[in-house]
Amino acid sequence: MKTNLDTLLTALYVLIDDHVIPPGRRAPGRPKRLSDAELVCLAVAQVLLGARSEHHWLRICYGRLGHLFPYLPKQPGYHKRVKAAAPLICRTTMYLAGLCPTIGDQLRLLDATPVPCGTSRPTAQRSALAEIAGYGYCASHSRWYWGLKLYLLTTAEGLPLAWCLADPKIGEREIAEELLGHARELGALAPGMVVLTDKGLAGRAIERYCAEQVGVLLARPDRTDEKRRFGSLAGVRQWIESVNQTLKGQLNLEGHGGRTPAGVYARVAQRLLAMTAAIWHNWRINADVKRSLTAYDH
Repeated sequence: MKTNLDTLLTALYVLIDDHVIPPGRRAPGRPKRLSDAELVCLAVAQVLLGARSEHHWLRICYGRLGHLFPYLPKQPGYHKRVKAAAPLICRTTMYLAGLCPTIGDQLRLLDATPVPCGTSRPTAQRSALAEIAGYGYCASHSRWYWGLKLYLLTTAEGLPLAWCLADPKIGEREIAEELLGHARELGALAPGMVVLTDKGLAGRAIERYCAEQVGVLLARPDRTDEKRRFGSLAGVRQWIESVNQTLKGQLNLEGHGGRTPAGVYARVAQRLLAMTAAIWHNWRINADVKRSLTAYDH
């Protein structure tokens, strides 16, 4: 398998530098040896290549990407800059999503997946995340976890359009309504679209909110105690599960390593940008499978 990682990073760097970073005069002081566009490309490559930690990533960077990045920062500086670049990472994700043809499709996928942040009781009590994280139950794995929950709205191929992190104790319907309203303001949802989700969002109130306030149809598998409407949607539901599997399996969402709110946010944003960049570049090269990461993970 021929790797296209160098091509992806080069195209991504040009796009960020030309279209995402606002033009303007250079800030006072000495110029950065690693530009913001290069930093975002490094953050994407770190996730795609599956680096265990930032120490591990910067060790392998010289041999794998040294020909693309003449200067590589030390671990403390890289860690701080990636956290500070979270808004730029999110802007890049949204810009790339707008360039993909499926942005105009009428189907959206909405689901939530756990983002564990610790396993021990002392961590839950003393962590910097203690004020925003909580205990939640993962039905797909039949286990409890401590951390946050990622709510993600995507296209049918998994292109991220809107997302948020929330305490698992907060009701899914409440968070979903806020996210759908935000997506409408961003332009990620348009009247007449269909939002496919799971049984966890069953309820007349949220269906009424989607129809009247957002203008979309909320479709979900039928529950056993109600009349038939949409059926089981088993085949289509696999699209949602495959998106989550890409994030958790290939992009190691559950092993993000964040220990502060800013750190977790930046690491989740890194993974969403990596998936978006891969989909965008696969469209550019006309790859058969648009969410495939095989050409970029080695």
